[in-house]
Amino acid sequence: MALRTDDISINTIIGRGSVISGDLKINGFIRIDGDIDGNLETDGNVIVGENARIRGNLTAKTVIIGGIIKGNIMASESAKILAEAAVIGDIISRKVQVDGSAVIHGHCISIKEDSEYSKASDEYLQLKAIKEKVIL
Repeated sequence: MALRTDDISINTIIGRGSVISGDLKINGFIRIDGDIDGNLETDGNVIVGENARIRGNLTAKTVIIGGIIKGNIMASESAKILAEAAVIGDIISRKVQVDGSAVIHGHCISIKEDSEYSKASDEYLQLKAIKEKVIL
């Protein structure tokens, strides 16, 4: 991804009623109010609206989840799961905030210290890769 300066303006909007199939790589801040069937990767921030649904992994700097995600979330800075949200998958971030009635079904790794966070996320990714290679 290209280098950029922090910006609070939204670069990409996926509107309500929109459906995207396939993996996305976005530069900057994105808001999702539609459906994505695929992985989403950005070097910026992500807002997942309360009507949005994502079936795939989400990688970003910060995430705010109001909808439903069936996949893993890797947020290098922070992840906020709002009360109406549901996450079926693992969450890895330096800071995780979960509102009252949010649903999370998965593991959560939240470590503030940089070296410990990097070590834990690397171990998690290695274990995940090994599990995907195992034939049952």
